[in-house]
Amino acid sequence: MRTLATGWIFGRAGGDEYIPIEALPTTVHVELLKNKKIPDPFIGLHEWDVQWVGETDWVFKSSLEISENEFGAPNVDLVFDGLDTYATVKLNGTIILEANNQFVPYRVSIKNAAKVGANQLSIEFPSAYLKGKELEEKHGKLALWNGDSSRLHVRKAQYNYGWDWGPVLMTVGPWRPIHLHAYTARLSDVRVRAPVDESLKAQIHVTVTATSGVSKAEVVIKGPDGVALETTDLSLDKDGVATLSFTPDQSAVQLWYPVGYGKQPLYTCEVKLLSADGAALDSQTNKFGLRRARVVEDKLVDEEGRTFLFEVNNVRIFCGGSNWIPADSFLTTVSAERYRAWLQLMVDGNQNMVRVWGGGIYEEDVFYDICDELGLLVWQDFMFGCGQYPAYDEFLSRVVPEVEANVKRLRHHPSIVIFTGNNEDYQVAEQLKLELDYSDEKSDFRKTDFPARYIYERTLPDVVSRLSDIHYHRASPYSGYGLPTTDRQHGDLHQWNVWQGSQEPWHNWDKLSGRFVSEFGMQGYPDIRTVDYWLGGNESQRYPQSPYVVNHNKADGFERRLELYLMENFKHAFDIESYVYYTQIMQAETLASAYRLWRRNWKGPGREYTAGALVWQINDCWPVTSWAIVDYFLRPKPAYFTVKREMAPVSVGMSRKEVTSFADNHTAANFATETRIEIWGSNFTLQPIQAKLAVVAFDLDRDDDWTETFEQDVTLAPNQTTELWKGHLPGQPVRNSKSELPKNIVLSARVVSPDGTVLSRYANWPEPFKYIQFPAVGKLGLKAEIAKDGESVLLSTRKPVKGIVLDVADRSGAEVKWSDQAIDLVPNDDQVVQATGLAGRDLKLRFLGDGSA
Repeated sequence: MRTLATGWIFGRAGGDEYIPIEALPTTVHVELLKNKKIPDPFIGLHEWDVQWVGETDWVFKSSLEISENEFGAPNVDLVFDGLDTYATVKLNGTIILEANNQFVPYRVSIKNAAKVGANQLSIEFPSAYLKGKELEEKHGKLALWNGDSSRLHVRKAQYNYGWDWGPVLMTVGPWRPIHLHAYTARLSDVRVRAPVDESLKAQIHVTVTATSGVSKAEVVIKGPDGVALETTDLSLDKDGVATLSFTPDQSAVQLWYPVGYGKQPLYTCEVKLLSADGAALDSQTNKFGLRRARVVEDKLVDEEGRTFLFEVNNVRIFCGGSNWIPADSFLTTVSAERYRAWLQLMVDGNQNMVRVWGGGIYEEDVFYDICDELGLLVWQDFMFGCGQYPAYDEFLSRVVPEVEANVKRLRHHPSIVIFTGNNEDYQVAEQLKLELDYSDEKSDFRKTDFPARYIYERTLPDVVSRLSDIHYHRASPYSGYGLPTTDRQHGDLHQWNVWQGSQEPWHNWDKLSGRFVSEFGMQGYPDIRTVDYWLGGNESQRYPQSPYVVNHNKADGFERRLELYLMENFKHAFDIESYVYYTQIMQAETLASAYRLWRRNWKGPGREYTAGALVWQINDCWPVTSWAIVDYFLRPKPAYFTVKREMAPVSVGMSRKEVTSFADNHTAANFATETRIEIWGSNFTLQPIQAKLAVVAFDLDRDDDWTETFEQDVTLAPNQTTELWKGHLPGQPVRNSKSELPKNIVLSARVVSPDGTVLSRYANWPEPFKYIQFPAVGKLGLKAEIAKDGESVLLSTRKPVKGIVLDVADRSGAEVKWSDQAIDLVPNDDQVVQATGLAGRDLKLRFLGDGSA
């Protein structure tokens, strides 16, 4: 097989200007940017200056040289791994392919249209946007959230139409490689199944399917060390099919585990298709893992409902992670190294699951390869998002090849533990009061006003069960059991009543929990360097309400929502640098609170009241203010680090509640208000941990060094949360009048191992922060001392400090990779922050009470 990467040109259909292309795959915007034909749509308002690109027809051309040897093969095919989206492919003027789905790989025989020597290959891409409008006129306008409604008729990455975090950039072109394949016979399918039973005994089954004209294949199974465990010659039947079943030595089986629970050994299946004389005609190699993965929906102890949890090799896993959107508006620019950097950030941040969201793409192979290698569990949506999708026959004829091709491509990855039918489409149906009777499990649904239910409950489960062994879930969110998607006691939940919906305080996450919270979030500005990038040097736009800044936040009503949560919680400044800081700290506090409170609900067997939390979202597709915890340029926001701390193998959590009791049932004046504290510890390891709980109270309002301290020995049970202590907040008097303001008591808790290692720390502060009279900066005794090597910082203080974010004072040099941010610091508990690339440069610290507000 020969990849046709070079020798291409492109231009507008019907035009006379064609521009050379360095290499495929690529898309039109990318090439126009390279050739300075359009402005950068990521800067300023230029997104709106390039809309014509998506409404223009484009042509890609190449002169394809076919040798006599290639043409002499019995079969000569062109293979298109991905065309975005509608495309007419011509060879020497003859139409050989009409493509209509970005997610489908196409293979077409060209034996009758090709010739030895130069062949003229052209791919005409009509505007997918205008094609969608035509389909909408024909089949009807349907409801949706985000983007233009015509997108529902087009099998294209839906986020291209614009989303509440992304621009409108309608990409077009050969977005995945194109190959010439001359062959005698080929492998049309290799399916590797590796079932592991409850006793953790494994089997390996390999089914080989080949085209006609061949009868032999060789299968080699190699262990993680590369040593062959089984080599077998197979005889293919009349349909070109043969199966190998192999039981490996159980004493030597190496199981694949999620990160944090074991290793990630990968086996290899090598298949060669052989001619009668033993020559290799075709080959295929798949990596796979041995693991038993289940979605468990069991009844619970002490609460109504059922679990929704993931179990791998009989170990129940609390899944803490993120939602993933496409890493760029221009997908062909995302390198393997960039994928690795993103996914490594997740692992370094103590995350163990990534959800590939249903409005983007079925990701590149390298994405899943890296997840297999790193131990990141993958929740994989099918590509339907936030809409009332159709299910007419022609639409289904595009959907079925898409899902079949992608299930076959992805099924061998041990990291993928669930396929999900769509993102929020049942919620759209509920909101619009469409025909949705959850008790009806038998109807066809295509004649209702929610016709895509046929896809989610008939087409997709059939394909998934027929072609894979991966669990299928109808939607995210989806409760099952005849219940709406908002049910908190079944299935998975998208919890958006913080930020939107009822706009609850983030302190109420414990009341907003679900069995598995697969979406929740809070916005925060990106790094100030990212803001400056989209400003493009225009200093007049460097304020939070400027047109440039507003264009780089796509969320509906974001000004009101950001200010609601800022005003409720912070005294804050409004200059752009301060606005970046305060929104980032707000996001960091919000998300940390969610993970802390929901992790508390992981209480052991039968009491897994919350079994997962996936933040919306890990990444961005362009420079923007969004819910991402790492911005487009892979710069982590402070929230990334607070989530990292909350998802560490051992964590300590605390809640603070005001409890008021009245003298009798009639009085409103005679009461007592007490501040109650509860402390818990979470242990994600599979062994009990003996440790010491050390608690210290500090009073911000006192000038002396008053503290109150207590310690106790604790045992953290394995793979669950243990309640450690509850009682009155030290130093806080009981109040008998609303005019008596509570003292500003900060309570620090640490879990310390017998050798003195701090396993986890958390400082609980009085909230809302806007009421705190912070000590004068000069009285804090805050120090940030740079180590001799210039690559780490020792933080110490005489008074508690909240929300420290470090940066270099002069940003003109190289950026620094920090090991922690959004740091809460208390006396006698110094913290060291690694600062790779600091090189001893001067620091700038931001924190609550730094004098900016």
